[in-house]
Amino acid sequence: MSSFTDLPLLPSLTASLTEQGLTRPTEIQARTLRDLLGGASLIGVSETGSGKTLAYVLPMLHQLKTLENEGHPVSQTGRPRGLVLVPGRELGEQVSKVFKGLTHATRVRVRVALGGSALRVARRNIGAPFEILVATPGRLVQLLDTGDLRLDDLRILVFDEADQIVDPGFLPVARRILEDSRQAVQLVMFSATLPPTLETSAEQLFKKAPTKIRTQGSQKLVPSLRVVDKTVDEKSRLDGLGAVLAEDLGVSTLLFANTREQCDAIARWLGHHGLDFVDYRGEMNRTERRDNLRRFRDGEVTMLLTTDLGGRGLDIEHLERVINVHMPKDLTNYLHRAGRTARAGRAGLVVNLVTVKDKALLAKLAKKKVGR
Repeated sequence: MSSFTDLPLLPSLTASLTEQGLTRPTEIQARTLRDLLGGASLIGVSETGSGKTLAYVLPMLHQLKTLENEGHPVSQTGRPRGLVLVPGRELGEQVSKVFKGLTHATRVRVRVALGGSALRVARRNIGAPFEILVATPGRLVQLLDTGDLRLDDLRILVFDEADQIVDPGFLPVARRILEDSRQAVQLVMFSATLPPTLETSAEQLFKKAPTKIRTQGSQKLVPSLRVVDKTVDEKSRLDGLGAVLAEDLGVSTLLFANTREQCDAIARWLGHHGLDFVDYRGEMNRTERRDNLRRFRDGEVTMLLTTDLGGRGLDIEHLERVINVHMPKDLTNYLHRAGRTARAGRAGLVVNLVTVKDKALLAKLAKKKVGR
């Protein structure tokens, strides 16, 4: 499939794609869209920035609008036909944005029920008939428990960042959703990484064996990404950071550390050198965190300092550079961090400040030919 026009999509969706300059599907889209449009349950694993969101958004919009066009509109409050479960608020907001960018002509109603805001906000959001809900696990369970939401008319269920949704912490929620859903619900999972143990857990949620698709680039980084390793010792780590930043202070940059203490030390160093940045951490007030992210997205500041919280779900257009001031502990987190840049075919740079402690991870990266 070389073009979206090769698919049996509603003309309104094809027109919206064209308006956004989207004409050629990515690999994961080309390999999954026909199956998903045909109602197949599926697990898709593809590298970050490869277009997984659009791979499920298009089939969901097409199928649910087609139901309406055939004389079966949604008329009852709190009974969605499409549900996307996301592990965090930021990803939920981005998924909602992708949906709404395609609903101006197709006229499908998308609502959100995300953690980080009052329950009354979510209840108000779903207080009228709508077709699609984007939700986080905790908020979804609250709405099910209060009776504000029912899943007995659900036709398509998507787990985005499936490796987190089927993790033991979230798995009971996933099972609850499936128990409350129609028997014939189309179950779809997408993830950038899905280790074998979690893949087994994921498969057990399907009523019959799902179609499984892994792109050639899964568990790797995209070709448009350049990776540079800079060897430092622990005492000179921040001097090494300064040298990297000095190469181009105007570049939009994500700075990664592993712990609160490491972030604090980096923040003090940046402040001492008069460098503007914003924080993005789990212990922050959510309003402050969202405002910091907005300032970074809008270009008011060029550096955002974060932990692995920022390694998932953040889709920041034109992010040019990722610096691992402290390398992550495992390959999965490395892939998610590095995947914040060089998205949608754009170029990007990852700079790793590595010490002798990082040899094991570097060996894994070399073995899998990640970013090399």
